[in-house]
Amino acid sequence: MRRTVKKVIDGDTIVVNRKIGDTNKIRLARVNAPERGKSGGRKATNILRGLVGGKSITLTPKGRSYDRVVAEVWVGRKSVNKRMNEKLRRK
Repeated sequence: MRRTVKKVIDGDTIVVNRKIGDTNKIRLARVNAPERGKSGGRKATNILRGLVGGKSITLTPKGRSYDRVVAEVWVGRKSVNKRMNEKLRRK
């Protein structure tokens, strides 16, 4: 399913538009970024914002966790999940 990223919450959670006036929180599957306010949290958020901020993405849902859909996120043919994990390992 294609969506547009409305907001980056932290290094592994985004908000996407569902339809006019409606949004969904998406948790990147298999990505465990530092939380906001923790060491590395701001950097992880900025990395994810650079990868997906305001962009059109494709979601492959993998399940649910709390109030979020857990999904593989794609920009074009590139896995955002894979790229985030690569960038987080380098920090």
